[in-house]
Amino acid sequence: MELETLQDLFVEELKDVYHAEKQLIKALPKMAKAATSEDLQTAFEEHLAETEGHVQRIEQIFELMGKKPATKVCKGMKGLIEEGSEMIEEDAEDEVKDAGLISAAQRVEHYEIAAYGCLRTYARVLGNKKVEKLLQETLDEETAADEKLTQLAESGINVAAA
Repeated sequence: MELETLQDLFVEELKDVYHAEKQLIKALPKMAKAATSEDLQTAFEEHLAETEGHVQRIEQIFELMGKKPATKVCKGMKGLIEEGSEMIEEDAEDEVKDAGLISAAQRVEHYEIAAYGCLRTYARVLGNKKVEKLLQETLDEETAADEKLTQLAESGINVAAA
């Protein structure tokens, strides 16, 4: 597709993040299973439920724009998930593996924060307040997930790994 307008770019990036979220729905249960900290397992499980909501929100955005939901392969998320999978397979002490899982998950969150921040700004510039609000909700949830991971790391997992 040729990108001629900000609207074209918005749709292409929305397709990309839609695929990213669908990949995460498959990856988060594996991360939860690999985590040994109950708090970390719970954080991954809670974020899975939020991620399912993010997919629904994206589908709602497509509907508001009069478009059928579609994906575009998100190579960035694919790579981040592959790195997370490598951590799951590592032969590591429990606390070290948990610290590594947090690191992998935070890279994912930062990627999503960047994607949703750009999409929200595009929606604002394009004058679509409803879409902007939906994207801001997701951005807020991604930011909160990142903060929760930082809190888990700093409150004990990283110290136990040391």
